[in-house]
Amino acid sequence: MTVTITQINVGSALRINNDIYVVTGYSHVKPGKGGAFARVKLKNIKTGAVLDRTFRNSDKLEDVPVEEKKMQYLYHSGHDYVFMDSQTFEQVHISEEVLGSDVTKFLKENEDVTAICNNEQILKVDLPLFITAEVTETDPGFRGDTSKAGTKPATIDTGAQVQVPLFVSRGEWIKIDTRSGTYVERVQK
Repeated sequence: MTVTITQINVGSALRINNDIYVVTGYSHVKPGKGGAFARVKLKNIKTGAVLDRTFRNSDKLEDVPVEEKKMQYLYHSGHDYVFMDSQTFEQVHISEEVLGSDVTKFLKENEDVTAICNNEQILKVDLPLFITAEVTETDPGFRGDTSKAGTKPATIDTGAQVQVPLFVSRGEWIKIDTRSGTYVERVQK
């Protein structure tokens, strides 16, 4: 559907150069001389890249209907990851290419995620901001190691490797920020 710049608002999705962008900022400018225009901040749904664009009122843009769905990750099958729609209980296979390695390395079975869809096609899957994971492999911690002494690599139960403070040991549960892949804190389980 084609729309003008006056018909969009923050949260609208637009197709620009065959990529889908979400409007994250919008300001309408009416200068004293010349025609009005809009400054729009856009974020690419797949890559997260941010663009600043200027559009005139006469510009025609393609509006893309997108919706968010709550889904639950079930299991990995070959090159696909199987999710269940929390409303319809329908199972959906999503390829590794759509998910990306930044998502797959933190996926845990039965974890709830948010899928962004366009006409039943899944464009992107967002993890929760934080996950709790068990440290399955790391060098042993020693008495006297403090949080300010440095970090060491640790493998968590999803198979991902994160940097943790020296005092973290195998079998402990930790909280991880999925946006950056960094250690946040130890968690009692």
